[in-house]
Amino acid sequence: MAGALELKKGVYAVGALDPDLPEFDEALTPYGTTYNSYLVVDEQVTLIDFVRANFAAELLENIASIIGDRLIDNIIVNHCEPDHSGALPAIVKAYPAAQLYGTANAQKALAAYYPDSTYTFNVVGEGDKLDTGELTFHFIPMPMVHWPDSMSSYLPARKILFSNDALGQHIGSGERIDTEVAKEKLMDCAQNYYANIVMPWGMQVTKLLGQVAQIEVDMVCPSHGVVLTTFLPDIIAAYARWASGATDGHQVTIVYDSMWGSTAEIAEKLREEYEASKHHVNVFSLADTHYSVVIGDLIESRYIFVGSSTRYNHMLPSVAGFLSYLEGLKPKDRVGLAFGAYGWSGESVDDIAAALSSMGFEMKDPIKVQWRMAPEHN
Repeated sequence: MAGALELKKGVYAVGALDPDLPEFDEALTPYGTTYNSYLVVDEQVTLIDFVRANFAAELLENIASIIGDRLIDNIIVNHCEPDHSGALPAIVKAYPAAQLYGTANAQKALAAYYPDSTYTFNVVGEGDKLDTGELTFHFIPMPMVHWPDSMSSYLPARKILFSNDALGQHIGSGERIDTEVAKEKLMDCAQNYYANIVMPWGMQVTKLLGQVAQIEVDMVCPSHGVVLTTFLPDIIAAYARWASGATDGHQVTIVYDSMWGSTAEIAEKLREEYEASKHHVNVFSLADTHYSVVIGDLIESRYIFVGSSTRYNHMLPSVAGFLSYLEGLKPKDRVGLAFGAYGWSGESVDDIAAALSSMGFEMKDPIKVQWRMAPEHN
């Protein structure tokens, strides 16, 4: 159990650690994750977000350790995905008089997820506020970062932004504050999180960052990962870069799968050629590397080269899965290249090229090799 942790006067982290979670939404989570929930104690008591359903008892215990027999007056629902809202039935059963606050889309989602739970829901929008005594919450809807119901909540008196899925990371290995994590690990986790979850919504993230720039914030409390303080400027700068879609013209990501090594030889040949022309190249075999790890690497790559052997007139299933996953993340302004070896037909290269073209990639000439490259090209 993580236990409750006071972050600032009257503001507590009361969520749960899930250090052994192997993956989340198809992305690997080598450090597990957290389901963050926050409690703000004022004249009224306010809970911000819930946790996954199987951690409901821990959340209730953490809340009780802070407020004892006091009741929760308000519950702010920043997002309704079950990893955030799963404990709602247990919480509203324990605190039936609590008033819920969230967007109109949140109201619809909660009604669908938890039709047997009873509560009072108050729809809020841009500019709406909630006074709890000395403190006032400001609501900032941020639809499609990364669901239609999403919003963040701002507590100006404490300079805290409860940012929901924005600015998060999958870190559940015990650290609670960013200063407890090596900066390189934090930035790598933030990059992987953004690439696999938030990448399609760059325009919406840019809008949110513009709103955040207009308010005083020295602490961000995300829904997953550690609370951001010292390294907050670094994370915001990185988000601004990623959201802009800017890529590094000297960075190449090569990803492939190979049946008998011939497609792997092409990948290594491409690595040699591009490294010789002063590019930074990372090569990933899908036989050894989960595609979510590749996605974390290619977020700033201008060049994305994809290769597969041909098996029964198709690309290998691992490559097909990677391309499907990549398409959903909507990378912009990239240069692609399809490559692969084949025995008697060679459809995989054409299919890869078609998939990358459909994503809007500028395409280089494909490389299609029968059996394997000739010795003079090795």
